[in-house]
Amino acid sequence: MTVPLRHFVVAIGFLFLGGVVGLANAFGIGSGLLPLAHIHLLLAGWVCITIMGAMTQFVPVWSGITLHSRRLATVQLWIVGIGLVGFAVALAGGWLRLTPIFGTLMAIGFWVFVYNIARTLITVKGRYDVTERHFAFALAFFVALTLLGVALAVDFVRPVFTPVGLSRVDVVSAHATLAIYGAVLTTVLGALYQLGTMFTQTDLHGIDTYLQRFEEVGYPIGVVALATGRLVGHVVLARVGGLLILGGIGCMSIVLARRLYETQVPWTPMLSRYTVAAVAMAAWVLATVPVWIGDPVAPVTRFGAPGAAHLLGLGVIGFVVLGTIYHIVPFIVWVHHYSDRLGDEAVPMIDDLYDDRLAALDLGLFTLGGLALVVADWTPLSSLLAGFGGLLIVAGILVFSWNMGSVIRTHSPNGLVGVLVPGVSRGSPTDTTSEDPR
Repeated sequence: MTVPLRHFVVAIGFLFLGGVVGLANAFGIGSGLLPLAHIHLLLAGWVCITIMGAMTQFVPVWSGITLHSRRLATVQLWIVGIGLVGFAVALAGGWLRLTPIFGTLMAIGFWVFVYNIARTLITVKGRYDVTERHFAFALAFFVALTLLGVALAVDFVRPVFTPVGLSRVDVVSAHATLAIYGAVLTTVLGALYQLGTMFTQTDLHGIDTYLQRFEEVGYPIGVVALATGRLVGHVVLARVGGLLILGGIGCMSIVLARRLYETQVPWTPMLSRYTVAAVAMAAWVLATVPVWIGDPVAPVTRFGAPGAAHLLGLGVIGFVVLGTIYHIVPFIVWVHHYSDRLGDEAVPMIDDLYDDRLAALDLGLFTLGGLALVVADWTPLSSLLAGFGGLLIVAGILVFSWNMGSVIRTHSPNGLVGVLVPGVSRGSPTDTTSEDPR
């Protein structure tokens, strides 16, 4: 379990870097390509590396199979991490001739991940369940988006698209579509069918079943249609794809809201963040429907309604990832350090490993900061509000990182260094079982 935990720690590091770069953007600091570095640090770094770690842990657990290769799972992280750092530095510094090198390196890391998980999934006996089907589609989207990504990086140095009659702007739109709606949100939706029921101790029933059937068929078709329509400039195809995506996300917002309403367990930071995500899903869908009916291929509508990028990126994706991390990291540490002691001595519960007050604080900071960024997209005071929202988000990142870092530092046998560097031991762990034993 150290392998996925290492992914999460590195991903949180990219979250901090992305937040700092985003704050610089809000105050107009940096080069013209700094926003592009900001997007990649958050999506490829924080979100996608988190997904890599989560799939590495949960695909074998949920499917009852063995991970194909632990060594590949370790290698993929460092290849993606080194490639992403180099890519972001090249963009921020204006050294565009380096982007194909680091972009290709980053893509190779993602391909290693896809190969490892795909080889794991094909050993599943019988029919795939809804989560496994989503993950299989997500892996295909990872391959498609990285191929386009490498081509876009090469195009910085040598024209790639003009000779074949494609516009770079359209290719960027297709790449972003496959990344956000394909790789990331397909994974998120698939995981929520498991996590939303598991951690509320409820089951899908009634209308949930029909909504799931529509989403799992219509959503991946919608991603392919929207990406293709944007790539070739076909408005009707993109419109159909966009509406299928909106319908799928709308269905999930209802399913998730019903699971949260019917929850049978005490409220946790995970469920609080899922609540924000469910509301953000519905709000993003309602705001985006008229825009995508009108012109789904325009660059300004890539992430939905103009100004809705923060609603989707932070409100939906961000809060799902944050909520999930609030359970996964303490869970892994607890299994590592305390599960063998259960029944022999007093041990803390999983939710006792982090600080509830810090969890509440970072929820407030992320929520207020996100609202400020969303409102900033719709008001003349955009610069002031964006700067204020950015400061709140960075503060939330610091609180969240400190809380999760404390879990590892205090309760993991080898601490943060032991997680990041295999084979390093700090000796005996700190004994904290006397604090609030339950």
